Amino acid sequence: MVHIVDLSMFSAERLAHPVGLADALRHLELLLVVSNTDGAVAQIVRELLSVPNLFGFLISVWPNSKKLVERIFSAFPKEPALIPQSFVKDLLLKISHTLFSIPPDLLSTDLSKNIGQFRQYVDNVLPVLAMLCCADFASETSITEGRAESVDEDIPFLKQKVKKQRRKVKQAAAAVDPALFFKLGVPVPTTNETARRMANDIVEKLKLDLDSYLSALSSPELAIPLKNAYVQLLSDHSTRERPRTVVEPSTSVVVETQPSAYPTVQPMKAALYFDNADGFGEWRILIGTNATKKLREFRGSDGYKFKIVVKKIKELSNGHFSDDNQKRLDGARSGVPIFEAKMQRDLRLVYQIDCVPDHDGEIERQAIKIYEICTHTQLNRIWDAMNHHLSGKGKEYIQRCTYRNPPVHPGDKVYLPAVFPPEVHDVVVKPLPLALGDQEMDQLHSLLVLDKYITFSQALINGLIAMKDVQHVFELSPQERKIVECTTSCYVLGRSGTGKTTTMLFKMLGIQRAWQLHSEGSGMPRPRQIFVTKSHVLATKVEEYFVKLLDSLSLAGYTLDELAMLKSRNVYRGLVDNDDVPDAQSGIPQRYSELEDHHFPLFLTFDRLVRMIAADILDTDHPGAERATRLFARSQDPEVLDSFVTYEVFVHRYWPRLAHLTKCLDPWPVFGEIMGIIKGSELSLQFDNGTLDKNTYCSLSSRTNPTFSDQRECLYALFEAYSKLKRHHQHHDIADRTHAVLKALLGGTPLKGPRVDFLYVDEAQDNLLIDALLLRLTCSNPEGLFWAGDTAQTISAGSSFRFDDLKAFLYRIEVDQASHNVRERAVAPPASFQLAINYRSHGGIVNCAHSVIELIARFWPNSIDSLQPERGVVDGLKPVFFTAWDKDTVRYEQFLFGTSDSHIEFGADQCILVRDEKAKEKLQQQVGNIGVIMTLYESKGLEFNDVLLYNFFEDSTMDLSRWRLVLAAIDGVVEGYKPCQLQAPCFERDETRYVGLCRELKLLYVGITRARKNMWIVDTSDKGEPMRIFWTSRSQIQICTPETDVPHLAVSSTPQEWAESGRSLFQHKRYTQAMHCFGRANMPREVRVAEAYHFRELARATIGIALPSEQCRAFSKAADAFVSCDGEAPGEKLQYYRVAAECYVRAAEDRKAADAYLSAEEYELAAKCYRKAGIFNKTVDVLKSHSEKMSRESADELLTVCRLYYCSKDDEKPPSSLFSSLEEQLDFLEAYGLDVALAVLYESQERYVEAAELHLSEGKPLDAIRAFLKDKANQHAVRRAADILLGCLWEHCSFGVAPKEFRTGIPKTLISLSHQLPLDLLPLRVRDEIKMFQTVAAAEELDRATLEELAVSFFGREENTAALWCLNHVFSRLPHLFPATLEEFALFLRNFYTYSHLLYAVAFHNDPVGERGIRKLFGITQLSDDQYDLQAGSFILTTPNAESTTNDAQTNAPYTHGRVTDVLKERVRLHLRHQVNAETRLCYNAEIFSPCLSFVINGSCNYARCKQQHVPLSSLDPAQYNARVGIHLQQMRILQLKYSAFPGMRKWDGVKEEIANCIDHLYEAFFPPSHAQGSLADLDLSSIQNSYDGMRVMRNWVRSAIYSLHPRKSADFLSDILRLIKLSSVFGESDALRSANCVRLYRPVELFRHPGHYIVEDMIYSIQSFKDTSISAGIFGLQHIIRNNHRVNLSVLCDCIEETLSAFVITLRLKNNPGADSLHDVVLPRSWLIGNNKFDARKDVRFINHLLDDIQYLLEKLRSDGATENFSLMYRIVTPIHRNIFIARICRMLCLGG
Repeated sequence: MVHIVDLSMFSAERLAHPVGLADALRHLELLLVVSNTDGAVAQIVRELLSVPNLFGFLISVWPNSKKLVERIFSAFPKEPALIPQSFVKDLLLKISHTLFSIPPDLLSTDLSKNIGQFRQYVDNVLPVLAMLCCADFASETSITEGRAESVDEDIPFLKQKVKKQRRKVKQAAAAVDPALFFKLGVPVPTTNETARRMANDIVEKLKLDLDSYLSALSSPELAIPLKNAYVQLLSDHSTRERPRTVVEPSTSVVVETQPSAYPTVQPMKAALYFDNADGFGEWRILIGTNATKKLREFRGSDGYKFKIVVKKIKELSNGHFSDDNQKRLDGARSGVPIFEAKMQRDLRLVYQIDCVPDHDGEIERQAIKIYEICTHTQLNRIWDAMNHHLSGKGKEYIQRCTYRNPPVHPGDKVYLPAVFPPEVHDVVVKPLPLALGDQEMDQLHSLLVLDKYITFSQALINGLIAMKDVQHVFELSPQERKIVECTTSCYVLGRSGTGKTTTMLFKMLGIQRAWQLHSEGSGMPRPRQIFVTKSHVLATKVEEYFVKLLDSLSLAGYTLDELAMLKSRNVYRGLVDNDDVPDAQSGIPQRYSELEDHHFPLFLTFDRLVRMIAADILDTDHPGAERATRLFARSQDPEVLDSFVTYEVFVHRYWPRLAHLTKCLDPWPVFGEIMGIIKGSELSLQFDNGTLDKNTYCSLSSRTNPTFSDQRECLYALFEAYSKLKRHHQHHDIADRTHAVLKALLGGTPLKGPRVDFLYVDEAQDNLLIDALLLRLTCSNPEGLFWAGDTAQTISAGSSFRFDDLKAFLYRIEVDQASHNVRERAVAPPASFQLAINYRSHGGIVNCAHSVIELIARFWPNSIDSLQPERGVVDGLKPVFFTAWDKDTVRYEQFLFGTSDSHIEFGADQCILVRDEKAKEKLQQQVGNIGVIMTLYESKGLEFNDVLLYNFFEDSTMDLSRWRLVLAAIDGVVEGYKPCQLQAPCFERDETRYVGLCRELKLLYVGITRARKNMWIVDTSDKGEPMRIFWTSRSQIQICTPETDVPHLAVSSTPQEWAESGRSLFQHKRYTQAMHCFGRANMPREVRVAEAYHFRELARATIGIALPSEQCRAFSKAADAFVSCDGEAPGEKLQYYRVAAECYVRAAEDRKAADAYLSAEEYELAAKCYRKAGIFNKTVDVLKSHSEKMSRESADELLTVCRLYYCSKDDEKPPSSLFSSLEEQLDFLEAYGLDVALAVLYESQERYVEAAELHLSEGKPLDAIRAFLKDKANQHAVRRAADILLGCLWEHCSFGVAPKEFRTGIPKTLISLSHQLPLDLLPLRVRDEIKMFQTVAAAEELDRATLEELAVSFFGREENTAALWCLNHVFSRLPHLFPATLEEFALFLRNFYTYSHLLYAVAFHNDPVGERGIRKLFGITQLSDDQYDLQAGSFILTTPNAESTTNDAQTNAPYTHGRVTDVLKERVRLHLRHQVNAETRLCYNAEIFSPCLSFVINGSCNYARCKQQHVPLSSLDPAQYNARVGIHLQQMRILQLKYSAFPGMRKWDGVKEEIANCIDHLYEAFFPPSHAQGSLADLDLSSIQNSYDGMRVMRNWVRSAIYSLHPRKSADFLSDILRLIKLSSVFGESDALRSANCVRLYRPVELFRHPGHYIVEDMIYSIQSFKDTSISAGIFGLQHIIRNNHRVNLSVLCDCIEETLSAFVITLRLKNNPGADSLHDVVLPRSWLIGNNKFDARKDVRFINHLLDDIQYLLEKLRSDGATENFSLMYRIVTPIHRNIFIARICRMLCLGG
């Protein structure tokens, strides 16, 4: 078929983008325009529906969706018969599925309700519509014929092939199924016309529903869910991206922005509802456990009976209630009837018409509950009791059970089940009890309590066929159903046996099955569910039960052949301790992050879960991560195993050492207080060490924490002593483990891997409260938490909290979480449920146990959770209290346990409970091995039919006066007791005195609740009297005295029962009791296995207590016992060998351990033990035969050890299997330490390169170089030798090492070897580096020219390391530059600047130590990431000069990265300053910076000691001028490097003088005293190297000098300010003058020519020439200077006169001769024309005569001898020669000015 819609345009990736969405919608609109037929519209809809969730998303976002809706209704079929095959059916079903998958909490209440109703109607109506259009309703017999045929039909799984003629007849006319009409709630039509009208009505209703559906899709509240359903889920389904997680670093926990599997909760109700088997009728069949067991027996032994029973059940399911099928069995004619159905002459089926809720809870429906399949003779009066009991449910229940619909056809006895609204429960009046015998009472208890009723589904039938050991979902009570169907987090509290684990398991199953039913095509991710408990046994049992439930669900779809193949899948696990099975063999990853969807649902112990989390944390850098992982690691290392403090370790190893603090205390509650309160409570999270301090603990409320409230000081002292011992042994306990992981997770280490969607914590009271936080961190769904438990059973060692504490703690976590994160929707608060019906024990035991709870709640209400009173379903025998036995005269044990000659044997399901191990040993000595004897602690988690609680009160640590407190709970009088005997102490007067009684009552509760049928309390001590009186006052016990008949205690058991009990006890690690059971079952193999495990327990108990030799003997005994055990199940014997090997390891018998590991097929561990034992030949054998079954790392390590062992022995040749070739042996010798032999072997084979590399690896570089040089024909060898040689030279001759060191020791040898290198084979860099070392080492006198040439070459190639090394040697002693020419000096400065700049670059490198070249230069060796070594005598360790400011001592300790960086930078910085200071002094003394003016003008100098350069006039030219300017700029750049390295120096007065001196020199270079030396007009910056950088430095200095100049601090302020005005004006820094303090603030009075006229400002205006009065300002300023005889530099003064005169000449010319040729025929120096502001004719020139008069005055003064007083020159005094020179200069100015 040709597709109309281009579905590629509607992909999730495209529609996620607005542009792609717009294109897709335009494409859809175009299709509607061109599609003219209804068929085309139908095809468009079908194609859009083919992509899950696409249609709903388009309708929700398409503004013009009404166009498509109109076309859909236009194409709606007109005939009802066409609808089942039309697109409308697909459209209704797909939209229904889409809307139903949206979480209900995202919808309004009305919309959610309508969606549910619409879906139910659509699902039910379409089959009815199809039947209305094809069935014939004309004949009244059509229904009965169809029904008769279905009744006569054979059982579905035993069908035989029918004849073709019969098949054709059945196909000709479709039979009418009334059940379909019944589901829809409409009557079956009786005529074809009625059927036609009904079909038309349905069509109209479907149109309305479709319109409602389409309107709902357009609802704004569904826009985001519909978008997420398509764009997000479909685009991410291949690589499921988990939601973003936020972990706050406090106790706030995990938040995920969008739950991934929440939609699975919505359809969960239907997921646990099962229809009858195929072909069965409308009556739902519920069949009990006993009846199912009978069917299974028939299936295995009597197939005919099996077929008969199933056929009878099928008849009943179709409502055939004939006289034989529904004969009332109970004698009563009222109440709830019990029926029997006759199957054979002596075979009966017993059942009841019950009324049960439908799966949606909206209605109740009649159903058939089958109790028994038995013979006629087995029927007894128990059914009268059943009627009697059921009638107690109320009148409404009786009426619903007895009501019958009218027959389907008048006159027949075929009925359909009635439907009722949800039941409104009557006030139930408990009927009077019937007098029943013990056996009948047990049977009634079994039928009503122990039996589970399951739907007679196809899965059940197929399971019976396959003889498959599976479990089926049974009917829940209304309260249990509420828990299972709860869509929020919940807390489920219930006493022992109330079904907490069942509800948890069924909820998991419902979510899993709902996902399976709805995941296909929806893209819904698999829900990640995890069940966590403390008990490994419980986790294993729950997982097995869950798997069996899942298996049962999968059976429904199997064929007969497939069922036959399933029979072989039932595998016995074997008699092994599951805790011994390695994690790697469990099929579950060892890391949490490796969990994948297929691993879920997951059933784990808390320890296993946190081990997985810790394995991930180990991969992080968090400081606490490694410790946390070590605490949780599951290791066979004895040291690791022994370091964990369990309760058993605490009792055996710690408690005896705490004896001085433990008087009158039991270890059990003490350990619980330490773990649960001091270390495991919520408050402990507030302390860094994870423990309460003493003040906090001692101030805890005695009401909320009554345990030890009167002994807090003593308890804390005991805790401190325990902690001290633990630290000494480096042990850790359960609280340490949890705190370690929490610290890592809350400290920022993320939980790797997606968090789970649903978390189920069973027996939560066995965990610490802090464990709850850790568990909460693993769950992303705040509404997916399920906590179940009973704090009345808080006897697990280390547990001590209430559920109210847990709720409050988790509430605070969620509140804190909500304050840090914003969710798209509000999180519903968790629900709380209580289960009060006890399914384990009958009412007699339950009532007695609850009375103990009442006592605890009365006196210590905050120590236990307040729950509804629990109740049993049926009454039973009250517990029996043996009393009044006289121990002095008669041994009452004889009455209970028999004499030594004929002692009583207790049965397999009976148990004797005692308080502790001491009491158990004492009783066993008295009565022998008469049955299962256990302590109360050992009994936790176990159940027995009969329990005898022995001497509980006698062995109590509470005295009689404290036990009498319970008498305060008695109301009224007690028959047989005087009021004084009932007097109780005042609890309120001294509450702390009785806190121990709370512990005692909890223990008593645990003991009572172990019993299912009979409870016997044997205690003759006075301390038991108060409880006996209390129970007697409530009629909750029977009293047994010597005068009464002693009840029959012992019950015989079959070997099978003993075996079952033994296996149960074995799984709970009760090995001595298991040995007893296996012995009674005559199972010697199992006895040996249990005994072996018992020996191991005894051996473990010796750790830390017995001598090491005794410990070894104990473990060796256990190991021998395991070796002697035989195995039956697959893998069982292997496990015994493995455990034996572990015991041998603990016994230090490595040889036996290795043999056992080898037998256990643990080849890696076997090889390691052989290695440890020194049996290397066996190690090699294991490696040879089984290396492929070992980890690659371990196999390689062991092979290496064997090779080393054999290769290091001279007298033993290695086995041939160790090396496959000579080359492999060479490689091995090279890799593992046999270097001497390997080197000889290499050289003998002329493999010099390998030999050299070996020498190098040994740390013998000189030998390596010599070996390489033996192979000079090999270019690689030569280059390798050169590289090693250079590395050594850099190491020994690093930066700062004196040349004399090159000529001794290792450097001398290296230089000698360097001359053997053929340099032509080496790269240029290597050649030059070798040459530079050779140059320095060559002679006493350093060849500076060669080094400078090499430095320039290196610097040009950006090899700065070598360039700096060369230049440091060049400038280590500065040259004598007195005779140097200008060009030579300029070259010197350029090289020195390069040198200084390279030093500066090192000193201010971000990470100099991180650069390999810098490390090489300064002799730094990297040892590790943060460890460095410095070569002895290196530059860093030797203070270069006296200016060092560090006190670092030369030590051999490694340097850290930070330390060596700081030291290096400081050393280089100081060296830079030292070198620049030396160079500066050299420059100051150099003649070249100060030319002699007399020599320049006159050609001679009369000063004999003249230190100025004598430059002939003939050599002066612009090049000379620019070169002189260049050396000044270069020197300023060098100085600037020093100042940048030490920024604070700029504030020093000496530095300011240095800068001012440089500015003065530079000024004279720019503006020489004589025009013959050049002028600014000759300046050519392009001819000066790096002039622009120098000019930048100069400008910066000038600006700084202007700001810092102060008249009082300057010796020649006037000359300084005039220079700065000139320089700033010429080079663009004039803006600084306007804000300088020396201009604005600090104005010397002598420099004012008139008030308000400051001559400095006059000179600024004159030189900057930007005002009309600038010339006149200059004239008046100069007049003030000249006339007032101010001291000034003569050259600077002449520069100012020349500046003013030049401005006058140019201005006058412009005024007199305006135009472009104003300066035509004017002869002026070029320097006079410099200045942008000079060419302005508007300037005032009126006062020129004043200037001329002043110049005349100046000339006259210069001619006099007094001129030297007011005038100065740089570095010289004003001599007559100088006066003549400046007179000539002034005259030249006058001549030029005309």
